Amino acid sequence: MVGISGLAGFASSMLLQTGDIVNIAVAGIAILIIVIILVAASIKVVREYQRIVNFRLGKVQAEKGPGIVLVFPVIDRPVRVDLRERFLQIPHQTCITKDNAPVDIDFIIYFKVISAADSVVQVNNFEGAAMGIATTTLRAVIGDINLDEVLSKREDINAVLRTKLDEVTIRWGVKVTNVEIREILPPKNVSDAMILQMSAERSRRAVVTEAEGKKSAAITVAEGERQSAILKAEGGKQSAILQAEGYAQALSTVFGAAKSIDQKTLTIQYLDTLKALGSSPATKFILPAEFTQLVEPIKSMIAAAEHEASKGGED
Repeated sequence: MVGISGLAGFASSMLLQTGDIVNIAVAGIAILIIVIILVAASIKVVREYQRIVNFRLGKVQAEKGPGIVLVFPVIDRPVRVDLRERFLQIPHQTCITKDNAPVDIDFIIYFKVISAADSVVQVNNFEGAAMGIATTTLRAVIGDINLDEVLSKREDINAVLRTKLDEVTIRWGVKVTNVEIREILPPKNVSDAMILQMSAERSRRAVVTEAEGKKSAAITVAEGERQSAILKAEGGKQSAILQAEGYAQALSTVFGAAKSIDQKTLTIQYLDTLKALGSSPATKFILPAEFTQLVEPIKSMIAAAEHEASKGGED
């Protein structure tokens, strides 16, 4: 009996020791898990385009990042801020122009955070606040200009909106980089008038283009006719010059030949002419008064011939 009770006591003591070991192991594992969790919560990996604004016991610490950032769990509350440029769409807003014309305008705001701490501390909901400022600013800007300027000066409106929005958002640590109006919808009657004006302008351009074409064609034809007339005149001139030169050469030739004719040749020509007159069937002849002067050269020729004949007989 004593042996059995001793074995039972020994077994119970062994069980107690094993239970303590298990409890210690479980406690150690739990502590290790808690340490791992605390370490994981203390290490923050911040990307290049992010910053961490750390609140320690409610007070803002310095901006941290990029890279590995250590925080103390429980007492620290990190807030991540994205520094990349983003955009905010403003839906259609009905605005009244200076000349009391309603227009619907929607636009996009591009912005980026330049101060992470101010973007967290100075404003609760930047996008909501920016949308409210944008709509009121848009109405104020459109209310100062006429409808024609709203439709034609979109770039100027964008610049004014960007400047006015940036003046407000800069205190929130946010920079408005650009504002782009996407669509402007004027009233229907204005749209119909614009369509009619555009159609009339196209018709006017077509008429002007046709008139310019006709004008160019007429100028081309007139220029061609002028050139043709000039060429014809030049041809006539050259022809007249050549003809005159031919006449001059002919007269010069005749004059040269006439200079070489002596009195005897002229007398022979006169006799040939009288012979021709005598062979005609006419019964009456009208001779000029100078005809008697022709006899003198003939007499001289006959006398000269007889003189030559007598000299030849004496020889």
